[in-house]
Amino acid sequence: MVAHRRSVTVTRTMRRTTRRRRGRRSSSAVKPHRSFDPRRLGALEAAAWVAYYRHEWLSFLRSAVALTRHAFGLPWPSTLYGAWLVLRANQLWAPYPNNDPAGARRSMERFYRLVARHHGEPLDPERASELEVEWWRVHREHQRGQTDEDERSLMAALSALYSFVYGVPEAHVSVAAEQRTLAMRYSDQWVREGCDLASPLISQERAALVRSYAGLLAAVHRI
Repeated sequence: MVAHRRSVTVTRTMRRTTRRRRGRRSSSAVKPHRSFDPRRLGALEAAAWVAYYRHEWLSFLRSAVALTRHAFGLPWPSTLYGAWLVLRANQLWAPYPNNDPAGARRSMERFYRLVARHHGEPLDPERASELEVEWWRVHREHQRGQTDEDERSLMAALSALYSFVYGVPEAHVSVAAEQRTLAMRYSDQWVREGCDLASPLISQERAALVRSYAGLLAAVHRI
């Protein structure tokens, strides 16, 4: 009888220890939005850009759903809502010159609030949305060539966003910003040449986006 009680006590102790270990592993696990696949995300974003510039909003939404799912690791209901917010922000930003930057920021603020709440990130959604739409603005000004905005300004705007969202020094995300800027250079050329789906510029854009996400992943996990 005594031996049996000892066996039960040992078993319960082992179970409690196992639960504690599992809890520690769970709490220290890398969150999905910090363990993405650069190749997958680069391909998805390239498809989203193609759909955006061709104003194919249903195709854009499909890409946005997959991109949101893989980039931020949200559950499906939140993924669908988040993708809709991103789509709406892009629709509000897309018209030129009479677009709605404030509306785009509000939509992206809701998106970042969704991400911060789900992952428990100490992130200011309003500031994140401001930085997001700011690089959109800098890119458009550079794209249209109507101001002194250049690629250095675009890289700086991207670095500021990445640094803020992921909580890393701007210097660590310089490669990610540089390669994303290069991807936009290919994209802008593709747009100027008529948005041909057979253009090799699409694959060049995709490759630069893959390198950008690889650089971001390295920055997030840099020691």
